[in-house]
Amino acid sequence: MKATRKLKVITSTMAAAFLLTVSSWAQEPYVYPQKGQDQATMQNDRAACLQWAQSQTGFNPANANSAVAAAPSSGHAVRGAARGAALGAIGGAIAGDAGKGAAIGAAVGGTGGLLRRRQERVANEQAANAHNAATQQAAESYYRAYGACMAGRGYSVK
Repeated sequence: MKATRKLKVITSTMAAAFLLTVSSWAQEPYVYPQKGQDQATMQNDRAACLQWAQSQTGFNPANANSAVAAAPSSGHAVRGAARGAALGAIGGAIAGDAGKGAAIGAAVGGTGGLLRRRQERVANEQAANAHNAATQQAAESYYRAYGACMAGRGYSVK
């Protein structure tokens, strides 16, 4: 029961970290026309600058909102327990008590499976963090390029 509670806490923590990461991603700067550009001109300039920023950085914010999620557990504990029980039963049969050997083998195998699952989860979390950091950096570069383009066309960019 404690393992389930611990898993819920870890999952909740990961979800909160993801939401904080997404909310802190670079935001499109505010742009104001300084040279009397009308709405149509501003829309054309904006579209051209967004396209230019994408060509300069290779980043498309429309495709950036997909963060890497941790992969679901693949049953390491159950498989480990099954393997351990089988090996324990064989060892126990040789020693004269197959049932006791199977129980000990299942416990040892299940623990090994839990350790493998934890290692897998940590690796998945690290991959997700690296992906999110790279996305943040790419978004910042993209919006800097967009801002430079709009400033070059006579807009105030903040």
